[in-house]
Amino acid sequence: MFKESDKNPQMDMFSSPAGMLRGSSLKNYLKNDSWHNMFREHVIARVNEDIFSVLYSSDNGCPNASIRVLVGMMILKEGQGWSDEQLFTECDYNLLVRSALGLMNLTDTAPVPSTYYLFRKRVMDYNRENDTDLFKECMRQITKSQVLDFKVSGKQVRMDSKLIGSNITWYTRYELVHETLALFIEERSEHIHKRSLSQQEFDLIDHIMDEEGNKFIYRSNKKEVDTRFVALGRLMYRFIKLFKRHDYGTYQTLKAVFDEQFTVTTDKIVLPKENDEISAKSVQSPHDTDSHYRNKGGKKVKGYSANITETCDDPKDSEDEDEEQPLNLVTDVNLDVVSTPDCDFLEPSIEETRKLLDDKIEEVYADGAYNSPVTQDYANENDIDLILTGIQGQPPRYELTPSEENPDELIVLDTKTQLIITACLAATRKIDSQTGKPVKRWRVKTDDGKYRYFTIEDVRTSMLRQKLRDVPIRKRWKRNNVEATIFQLGYNLTNGKTRYRGLAANRLWAYSRATWINFRRILKYVMQASKRSLSSQKGLCFIINKWINIQNNVNSQINNFLNNSLMKYLNFSHFSKMGLSEGTQQFKK
Repeated sequence: MFKESDKNPQMDMFSSPAGMLRGSSLKNYLKNDSWHNMFREHVIARVNEDIFSVLYSSDNGCPNASIRVLVGMMILKEGQGWSDEQLFTECDYNLLVRSALGLMNLTDTAPVPSTYYLFRKRVMDYNRENDTDLFKECMRQITKSQVLDFKVSGKQVRMDSKLIGSNITWYTRYELVHETLALFIEERSEHIHKRSLSQQEFDLIDHIMDEEGNKFIYRSNKKEVDTRFVALGRLMYRFIKLFKRHDYGTYQTLKAVFDEQFTVTTDKIVLPKENDEISAKSVQSPHDTDSHYRNKGGKKVKGYSANITETCDDPKDSEDEDEEQPLNLVTDVNLDVVSTPDCDFLEPSIEETRKLLDDKIEEVYADGAYNSPVTQDYANENDIDLILTGIQGQPPRYELTPSEENPDELIVLDTKTQLIITACLAATRKIDSQTGKPVKRWRVKTDDGKYRYFTIEDVRTSMLRQKLRDVPIRKRWKRNNVEATIFQLGYNLTNGKTRYRGLAANRLWAYSRATWINFRRILKYVMQASKRSLSSQKGLCFIINKWINIQNNVNSQINNFLNNSLMKYLNFSHFSKMGLSEGTQQFKK
């Protein structure tokens, strides 16, 4: 049964650590800008538990454990890079961690491991079944309240992506099929032996279960591997037909791998596909079916791609390091399969960021991988200045500029010869294979007598290159700092690989890690503000004391002047009464 926990837990007189600590320990424990008190105030207290009420019954069963504590445990785990065992130990015995989670008394109990795992499972299952990410919505509301409280500007944002490897074995095609069959056979072993299979098929099943795929490849030649690969395909096809009505468990994985690796002819003959027919989005491991393949700049990765977006308000131009600088926060983390191109992240990430900010997004800083006709159109439609550090590919020989006088003409600059040529529309138009419509093209005659054609996309790209060439260097540098955020996001990864399997579990990791990054920035910002406040108070006290000293000196001088003047007046009066001669003698004495 869903029950909301107390947002402001109170200390007990007898079981509170504050009643047992003394001296500097008590001072640091109660200090407002200590990390545990800041985490409880700026993260735990901002968790909206109603978001997760759909995971529980409204009127039946025992009350749930505190969702704020469970969410905080997930964030602390990824923020500190703890293992599960370390997490539970810290929550049970570390006073600062307990205070950060809102467990203010020694009698308050932290959720047990089974409760923690069940909560994670329910969140991931709900995400798969309803296509609704509850944890992301929770993190979004936390960030939105932080943005409002600290008045974070969102006029300028920047983004970058990171490839994250899945912690899976790199299988060959044979090993992939072999391992998939082994998992399915192990799951359905009782039912398989009751089926009417041939003795040859039962012998193949025994070979699959007795020997790993890599060992068979090691002791076999290419011909034997190819022959066995086809035999495994036929066995997979046989299982798909036999268990068609019982498609639970690993059946869907078995079917997906077969469809990606094999083809069936009209004569029901199973044949392996050619290597170039295998998509990068195909299953790379039966243990992590969400993991895809990607080769980015020579870096081969099987796993996921994480895109991070953050505000990048301009810092104040001041030589004073203690002067207040703007706070920039991560506004969106989008984690998807590794085959997702960077340009596909731009629009959804900006839309998510818009939900958090009051200011209109005016400038977006990114690298050349985010450039595409779709992203350029989106930026133009929303009055966003998309500033790229470059464009993928080598700069072309020709620079293209539309003619202002005649829209059917194109001004072409040959950067090699520095000659300007006027290109006219080609008489014949090429048909687009996707839309089936003719494509508008211009052409010029080259030195070798051949024609060089330019499309609208070529003109758009050339204009963009010219625009980026004129961008001030300081603006192009602004994107660079997002790489530090990318580094912090993957700081706890081992060899760039995640410890989780599956898209849903890795998204929980990414959201938790981003929330921790924002918390650390807020903690630093508040501590610097406290330092500035203390410094200004000391400066004010110094000025006041100096003014008091000046006043005292002035008063002392005034008093001395008045006293001297009075004495001179009294002496003069006395001398005048005594007479001139007697007074002169007395004055000399």
